[in-house]
Amino acid sequence: MVGCLGKRIGPRILGRRIESNVPEVIYRILEEPVSKDEVLGKTDVPQTLQEFMSEMKQSRSDAKAFALRLREMIVLLEQRTRTAKIQEYLYRHVASSSIPKQLHCLALKLANEHSNNAAARLQLPSAELVPALVDNSYFHFVLASDNVLAASVVATSLVKNALRPEKFVLHIITDRKTYSPMQAWFSLHPLDPAIIEVKALHQFDWLSKGKVPVLEAMEKDQRVRSQFRGGSSAIVANDTEKPQVIAAKLQALSPKYNSLMNHIRIHLPELFPSLNKVVFLDDDIVIQTDLSPLWDIDMNGKVNGAVETCRGEDSFVMSKRFKSYLNFSHPLIAKNFDRNECAWAYGMNIFDLEAWRKTNISLTYYHWLEENFKSDLSLWQLGTLPPGLIAFYGHVHVIDPFWHMLGLGYQDNTTLVDAETAGVIHFNGRAKPWLDIAFPQLRPLWAKYIDFSDKFIKGCHIRAS
Repeated sequence: MVGCLGKRIGPRILGRRIESNVPEVIYRILEEPVSKDEVLGKTDVPQTLQEFMSEMKQSRSDAKAFALRLREMIVLLEQRTRTAKIQEYLYRHVASSSIPKQLHCLALKLANEHSNNAAARLQLPSAELVPALVDNSYFHFVLASDNVLAASVVATSLVKNALRPEKFVLHIITDRKTYSPMQAWFSLHPLDPAIIEVKALHQFDWLSKGKVPVLEAMEKDQRVRSQFRGGSSAIVANDTEKPQVIAAKLQALSPKYNSLMNHIRIHLPELFPSLNKVVFLDDDIVIQTDLSPLWDIDMNGKVNGAVETCRGEDSFVMSKRFKSYLNFSHPLIAKNFDRNECAWAYGMNIFDLEAWRKTNISLTYYHWLEENFKSDLSLWQLGTLPPGLIAFYGHVHVIDPFWHMLGLGYQDNTTLVDAETAGVIHFNGRAKPWLDIAFPQLRPLWAKYIDFSDKFIKGCHIRAS
């Protein structure tokens, strides 16, 4: 920053400095390389511009002293700003990685209800509706989640905004520990006439037979990460990387990136062998319109209908290309992919399972996971989107951005009015709407689908704001 300041106030044209009233010595000092220890131990550096100007007026310093003092002040403020930003990112990481006590309470109360109340252990769906689970005349949605409250908002917003809810089937996939609370919630809070299926991963025949690539990959990922990663302390201690880079690395440590719920979508064709098309939903979205028109979209033989994230009015959110996720300094990535290829988003995706079964997408996914393990996880940032970008390369059909507005969980530039115009809004990022760090002006869009008078919600002190 200091060097940039020197260049800005001392512009050159064809190697010659433009005539200026600013003494040459100021340019020279401000352009000198900055040492991180430059102000180490100094206690008399001005803290504000007002203090600096007062000191300069009293000391009547020459140009050199002026520039040196200005440089010290800027370096100090830079260091403090960097430290503050990193601390903010660390606190957000801790907050977003922890399970709020209210959600923990809700899971415990529902698990207890499941044990003591037969009405909380209903078969979902009821026996007469089971044939609909494999009937392709219905609109099939898949939600993988271990968060009961988040799943309830997705389900409620999906059904409430449906024009023909009786034709909607929502397949909720959860893990073993969350199955009882999830079944209890949807047994006691039916969304008729929509059909809700709650199923734990261990109940899928395909996952119980032999070796499962996604489970092997997760185990290997944990081993490699524990061997080579120093955790959040090591990341924060790095004093050479930019705060934004540190923020990205902290986010990559989030438990969700090694959650089976986050990886399972790559096996949708095997999990639902009888279905031709599904819409896959993340649990941090809210549906604000009828989604049945998604089935009218001609995918032109492609597998994945997704919103692009490289162009749009919001240049911060919609500026993602392959280079944003993949490490193009690695020769394996540079040789196989275009750094400027437009990225796309997970969160609300149309998957043509018939077309998928004719491809090698899943094999490609695991091939590149293996290459990443061999490269010490250096091919991309942690998470499932980078290998997804690779596996679905050439198989993506771009859909209208109306269907998926992103970024509500990591920046608050989106206005309530703009968010209300989107078909689906996505709280991707750390500031999930069920956390205290959620953006208060956007949280009502999610909270409106919760009945805060419900006995389980009230009993766990879950509030609208």
